[in-house]
Amino acid sequence: MQNAHAGEKKAESALRQTGWLKKLGPGLITGAADDDPSGIATYSQSGAQFGFGLLWTLLFTYPLMVGIQIISARIGRVTGHGLATNIRRHYPPWLLYCIVGLLLLANTINIAADIAAMGEAAKLGLGGSAHLYAVVFGLISVLLQVFIPYSRYVRVLKWLTLALLAYVGTVFVVHVPWAELFTRTAIPRLSWSPAYLTTVVAVFGTTISPYLFFWQASQEVEELRADPDAVPLKDKPRQARADFRRIKVDTYIGMGFSNLVAFFIMLTTAVTLHAHGITDIQTSAQAAQALKPIAGNFAFMLFSLGIIGTGMLAIPVLAGSAAYAMAGAFHWKSSLEDEPKVAPRFYGIIIVSTLVGIALGFTPLNPIKALYWSAVINGVISVPIMVVMMLMATRQDIMGKLTVTRRLKMLGWLATAVMAIAVIAMLITPSQ
Repeated sequence: MQNAHAGEKKAESALRQTGWLKKLGPGLITGAADDDPSGIATYSQSGAQFGFGLLWTLLFTYPLMVGIQIISARIGRVTGHGLATNIRRHYPPWLLYCIVGLLLLANTINIAADIAAMGEAAKLGLGGSAHLYAVVFGLISVLLQVFIPYSRYVRVLKWLTLALLAYVGTVFVVHVPWAELFTRTAIPRLSWSPAYLTTVVAVFGTTISPYLFFWQASQEVEELRADPDAVPLKDKPRQARADFRRIKVDTYIGMGFSNLVAFFIMLTTAVTLHAHGITDIQTSAQAAQALKPIAGNFAFMLFSLGIIGTGMLAIPVLAGSAAYAMAGAFHWKSSLEDEPKVAPRFYGIIIVSTLVGIALGFTPLNPIKALYWSAVINGVISVPIMVVMMLMATRQDIMGKLTVTRRLKMLGWLATAVMAIAVIAMLITPSQ
């Protein structure tokens, strides 16, 4: 008993002594990856079309994001397994295969849209072929994931999160009516128009996405494997306090960073594009190009560089979460720390999904329709995934003594209910 208490105190002491950046990992990267080029397009369209009218959604979704992501992280850290493995062990196979298949489809489409957006952003700044840039970005991402071990690659992903600061920077080179901003954010003017409801649903679907659940849970498992002294918390519940504190800090900061950046993207396009009557923005590259004559070259370059940086961050998360889900479903070996020859099928999914994403950019596939259907698929599968996550998080046969707290349970079920309502609204609202 004394040894157990000593171990717990040692873990907490180590956590306090660790540098603040080292405390951040799965939550920070997950949050930053949420602001991928397709997400930037959604936030840009929201700001261009409705001005300050939808800024409230980012404040509303923040606690919901935090709650559901903490739950997914806890499932991974407590059980020592990702979401797909836990679903395979405790739920019917048909449910697992449906979820994983749809996730793979949605992620691949999202990868295609992100790679295309990065190519277009590079073309805007450098000239040349957008397709060529897209191929280069996609191949670089694959090579980084396949040939750099997780313990080193995660440092690259952490630094890539700084690319999001480009969107914070753009606000300081444009004029912002701060008084109106605070008033409209605190007291929103709600509308029941189809366009408004569709955009609200799009923002909800962008901020709360299934691939983020799978990624953060799996990254907690990777962190566990990277530490030779660590074991699943289910087997050492006395060590949970320190790890839960780290997960909480990591997720609060990561999701806060994500929504803050989204806020600034929406704000930038509201005070520039919306204010000048430009209300139809369909891609992130189009948003960057529209900024140039209004906000100047510096804002344009910041916006464009941010698209490329966030794409390089998001593609590994999209491809990796699909690979973790497939590996968990079929009981394959899966770790970014392993060499490709040790986990060939896991890395095969990463490679194939990224290459298919690149290839889709050369087809007549309409990227806007592709993103719409990706959002539909993500929205539809997010609800059953969240329901299953909530059920798992409260089962003692899965979580042992570390089932989620009452507060987390309330937040998680509220997030699930909001997403269910959003999906219903998306399905009954006429598309634009």
